[in-house]
Amino acid sequence: MTSDVSHSPRSGLATAHRQGSQAGTLTYSVSRRSDPEVWTLYSTRVDPDHEGRGVGSDLVRIVLDDARSAGAVVDPTCWFVAGWIRRHPDYEDLLAPR
Repeated sequence: MTSDVSHSPRSGLATAHRQGSQAGTLTYSVSRRSDPEVWTLYSTRVDPDHEGRGVGSDLVRIVLDDARSAGAVVDPTCWFVAGWIRRHPDYEDLLAPR
């Protein structure tokens, strides 16, 4: 089962819902002062009742896909996001240069 994820780069919050309840969130900020813009992904939180069911992965995938569509790069300061990208090398091209 996948999560219903909604977010807006303007708000800096992605929210996952499952079976009508909030299952998790991913917070981030968008810096438009650089070219390309940088999305800093701060924190991924999953409700304990939904842990281990792919909610965090759903959140990360949707936000990264939207960053890619926007032509942005990401700075994953969240350990979960950084680990997720390491396990999914097809997203490594989104990493902001250090």
